[in-house]
Parts: sequence; C-alpha cells; structure tokens
Amino acid sequence: MSDITFSFIGTGNMGGALARAARRRLPAGEILLSNRTQARAEALAGELGCAAGTVLQAAERGRYLFLGVKPQMMAGLLAELAPVLARREDRFALVTMAAGLTMERIAAMAGGAYPVIRIMPNTPCAVGAGVVLYDANELVEPAELDEFAAALSGAGVLDRLPEHLIDAGSAVAGCGPAFVCQLIEALADGGVACGLPRQKALLYAAQMTQGAARLMLETNQHPGAMKDAVCSPGGSTIAGVRTLEQRGFRAAAMDAVIAAAERNAELGK
Repeated sequence: MSDITFSFIGTGNMGGALARAARRRLPAGEILLSNRTQARAEALAGELGCAAGTVLQAAERGRYLFLGVKPQMMAGLLAELAPVLARREDRFALVTMAAGLTMERIAAMAGGAYPVIRIMPNTPCAVGAGVVLYDANELVEPAELDEFAAALSGAGVLDRLPEHLIDAGSAVAGCGPAFVCQLIEALADGGVACGLPRQKALLYAAQMTQGAARLMLETNQHPGAMKDAVCSPGGSTIAGVRTLEQRGFRAAAMDAVIAAAERNAELGK
C-alpha cells in the first residue's frame, strides 16, 4: 500500500485549497504535491510542511490521486499518466474535479476500469468553510469513500450528490463564491458612495455576509423569514429590498446559476 494518502496533480487555486484542507486532517507525510510549474508545488509544500514531487511521482504514489486540471486539459494529462497507472499493483482511486466530465469518461481517458471519485469543491475549502459535493463509481468501496471523506473533512461540508446533479450543485456552491464576492464588493461600493472608508465598508459587508449565512445554518431559518425579520414597516431595509426587486436582483441571481450550470454541461461535450 502506498505511503501517500492524497497526491495532487495541480496546485492552483482549487488544488491548493484542497491541499490546505487535507493538511488539517492528514500528517504532512501523507500528502504529495505536484504541478506543471514545479516552483508552485514547492512553495505550497513549504507552507504545509509536506513533500513536492513530479506529476509522475504523484501518479505512482497516491492512494487518492487528485486530478486538478481544467476539463480541456484532462485528456492530455490522463494519456500521459495511463502507462504509470497501468503499472500500479496497489489499489488507488482517481479523484476528478473537472466540470462536466463524468466518472465514466475519466476512467475511459485513463484507460482502465479504475475507482473514480468525482468532487466539486469551492475555494472557501482553503479556510475550512467550503462545500465539497461528491459521488463515486461502483468500484469505490464504501470504506474507501468513508476514509476519503474523513480525510477531506477539514474542507468544510461534504455532501454526496448523485452525479447527474453535480453540474447544478456546482453552479450554486462552486461558482457561488464569485457571485457572493460581487455582492460584497457592490455593497461596499454603496457604503463608499455614502461616505464610508473603503476598508471599513469591505469589512462590514464581508462580516455581515458571513454572519447572515451562519445565522441561517445554525437556526435553520428560511432566508425569507430572516429577511422579513429585518424589514420594519416603512423602514430603511424594506426600501432597499424594494429597490433590489425593482432592479431584478433575484432573477439575475437565478439566471447566473442557470448559466453556470449550462456551461458546466457544455464543458463535458
């Protein structure tokens, strides 16, 4: 059995976020990082106290091999790794986070009937406040999936979702941080327009967003009820809510998720 639990091919924004999450649960010696630009893997390895290696070493040694490349690069990567994977005599699983690519396609690209875990994480995983949607093919044993989820639990919430819904889930949880950051920036801009210093406006908007989400999750309140609780009759909040409704705020947010989900599906074609 390999001494490396998680090996990463690709330490960009998402791969790096997951490596940081993994390090919260795994000893440094059980993580191996690799990247096409070796200096990037070495920099993150120095931060986390773990080892850096080549892409081929990562493919040879990891029991869970994270394929952290863009969908359009996956076929080329797996064609390169296929001989290495075929030579392995120990048990391992491929972990894909490529939008639109099914587990069946990943195994076909890799050239074998391999266990495959498909995940869709988001960048807040880097600070332990993320969402990781996941599913696995029938070759992944339940004990392996439990081990995988436990080792990655430092990322935040892990939720198993049938593969056919992962593109939709990713449009909310994976793309959502960008949408929320746009909202935070816009709220801060509004505060600046009203005279607030930029850094204070950003702090207030970000902390408010975090707090509202935490309140909803911890109290299990519906967001509509939380909104109503802030809107006093004839008050300032309802005036702002009315303006958002007039400008199509909710419809725009819905359309953003739908557009992202449709693009996820296109990337797999």
